[in-house]
Amino acid sequence: MDILLGILAIIIVLGLAYLMSNNKKLINFKGVGIMLLFQILITWFMFKTEIGAAIIRAISAMFNKLIEFGTEGINFVVGGFMVEEGGVFFFNVLLLIIFFATLLSVLTYLRILPTIIKYIGGFISKITGLPRIESFNAVNSIFFGQSEAIIAIRSQFHYLHDNRLFIVCASAMSSVSASIVGAYILMLPAEYILVALPLNMFSALIVGSIMAPVDVAKEDDQVDIKDVTDDRSIFEAMGNGALEGGKIALIVASMLIAFIAALELVNWLVQLVFAGVTLQQILGYILAPIAILMGIPANEVIEAGAVMGTKIVTNEFVAMLEFQPMLEHMSEKTIGIVTVFLTSFANFSSIGIIAGAVKGIDDKKASIVSGFGMKLLFNAILASVLSATFAGLFIR
Repeated sequence: MDILLGILAIIIVLGLAYLMSNNKKLINFKGVGIMLLFQILITWFMFKTEIGAAIIRAISAMFNKLIEFGTEGINFVVGGFMVEEGGVFFFNVLLLIIFFATLLSVLTYLRILPTIIKYIGGFISKITGLPRIESFNAVNSIFFGQSEAIIAIRSQFHYLHDNRLFIVCASAMSSVSASIVGAYILMLPAEYILVALPLNMFSALIVGSIMAPVDVAKEDDQVDIKDVTDDRSIFEAMGNGALEGGKIALIVASMLIAFIAALELVNWLVQLVFAGVTLQQILGYILAPIAILMGIPANEVIEAGAVMGTKIVTNEFVAMLEFQPMLEHMSEKTIGIVTVFLTSFANFSSIGIIAGAVKGIDDKKASIVSGFGMKLLFNAILASVLSATFAGLFIR
């Protein structure tokens, strides 16, 4: 029964994307089919084979070791503070972003990451028929944040018409930055977060290429990685990466303060009208039908739907913090599905972040991105549902 519901959820996601397509005749159905097959294979391989499980354990162990290194740096700076049991979220979790951002900056300066991303993106482009720039950006979005991923293709921006720009922005919104994956792993199970990364990459391309299909000439589809960084030495890369990581940590902390406080305010107002009811409960009932189709057990759909709704109206960090205490009494299936759903930037605030990044490159294209608005968010939500549904099909 769960498999049938999951298949129905996938059909509904694809159907909604098709209904919102602005050029149904141009949809690359072959490419969509190939990417759906890749999602099935990735999820099956990671969850159902010993080799896949070993790969997840190895990557998780690598992240845990990097977290240990990062923690040493944090302890040196803030280790003298007297804190309550359990520590301080900013110190224990958010400051790790600085170390991960530094590593990414160094790997970018050494041209290791850009080269890997270019060839993986080229492979995806070749087997699916999708343009190279969009494929490169989709892979790039796994490693870098929304702004950084878009900036990395700034030299190719003159090639991007409206539909191509939509797919690029959809990929940025449906992924997460590798610099904050370490922070996620400290809150939710690593195996589901790591599986979400490739699933979201394909989901964003699938939904985006249906809603905004493209047909691109070869001369308008060149990927250049020469200008991915302005750093002139490895030490400058380390310094800039650390500063960028610090900025991200402060931004996340500021957003958490604002969104959690605002959520409390909204709940207070809601309870003035509906005694004992919270915004999370309302969102839980609204998203319950989707949660059931995704494979979440009926007795857990309201709580799960509430967490997913919180992610959409606030951000993934707020939702993860709400979901973390629930892990003890939730089924493994629900934990996996919700974790995959939460591992993306699909929320209202991302629209402004992406539009701001594009504005720094091209004012005219920024106004186009702002016009995408809710359609871009809807694309990202559908992508999250698609990824989480595939995960649910293989979790028992």
